[in-house]
Amino acid sequence: MAAAKGFDLKAFMNQQYLCESLTIAEVETLLEYTELETYNQNQTIAEAGEVGEALYFVVKGEAALVYDDNGREVEVGVMKEGELMGEMSFFDRQPRLLRMKAVADDTQLLKLSRAMYKRLRVEHPYIAVNLLEHAIISLDHLVRRLSTEEVSLSRYIYGPGKR
Repeated sequence: MAAAKGFDLKAFMNQQYLCESLTIAEVETLLEYTELETYNQNQTIAEAGEVGEALYFVVKGEAALVYDDNGREVEVGVMKEGELMGEMSFFDRQPRLLRMKAVADDTQLLKLSRAMYKRLRVEHPYIAVNLLEHAIISLDHLVRRLSTEEVSLSRYIYGPGKR
């Protein structure tokens, strides 16, 4: 099972939406399929253009989603503790549009590789279904957050009721 010094990963996971309908034993099983990875500030987690071979669950810290605008890095969003990331490219197998990087030192992520996800799907389908539901909700939250920001920006630029 993945473990961190001075950090109760199982207790943290039990407080997350992903594990809301899982038993403690099922949370432990899920953790057995993951790896805990630690990143330093600005360290790349996954590069734009790569096909996602893993999902990431933010355990500690934050991860920025950024794109390169002709050599200038533009932050699109920040994934916080408890959020899932990398699910779009992981499930649709299309190249990532954004680079994921750690915002601070000691950013900790649970990584679920494609190979381990395939095993999880066969060996523990109930857990895999919960993970899929969490991925859908995570994408929904991201789309809603970005939509809200776009509407706010649009109102700021064009004024209320104009576009």
